[in-house]
Amino acid sequence: MPEDKLPPTRPARVDLRSPWVIDTRELARHAGLSRPVQRKVPLEETLGVKDVIVVPAGTEIDLDLLLESVVEGVLVTGTASVTATGSCSRCLDPITEDVEVELTELFAYPGSTTEETTEEDEIYRLVDDRIELEPLVCDALVLALPLVPLCEENCQGLCSGCGVKWADLEPGHGHEKIDPRWAALVERFDGDSEGDQAPGKQA
Repeated sequence: MPEDKLPPTRPARVDLRSPWVIDTRELARHAGLSRPVQRKVPLEETLGVKDVIVVPAGTEIDLDLLLESVVEGVLVTGTASVTATGSCSRCLDPITEDVEVELTELFAYPGSTTEETTEEDEIYRLVDDRIELEPLVCDALVLALPLVPLCEENCQGLCSGCGVKWADLEPGHGHEKIDPRWAALVERFDGDSEGDQAPGKQA
């Protein structure tokens, strides 16, 4: 298991009312039996980084999974997909990002060799013949969110001089830069020039 996947400690019980919880008793611990699972489940908490990219609480995640009974537990494979929202890190335009993750995880049976020889926080486990998918799916989605979201790969961002998006500016757009040591002198000459052109000014 990758180092960045750290399942939480096994709960003493699972919430049977939660759509994230799946009953595996029909697999009857017979290796070779399988069951497809397709459902939409809502997020209870927002995932991601605020003001960068998030999957808001209440968003439904599409699960397309296969549960297979193996000797050591229930193997979960398939995909989880969702749409995230955020802002382009270069031009700050709002964006949406379709995120899909591949899942492959073993939920170990109590008393199995895998459970007895594995540390508590190194593997997921079945509780009362049920599996809790939320930690697995949420961890995978968070890791799949882009660290630097972009509206398009070649986004040029904003002009540092005026803050306007480069894609909206005319070709050749630029700003004259004046050495700050001469700025006061330029302002003085500009002021004198305006005064010379004022109506009624005496020679």
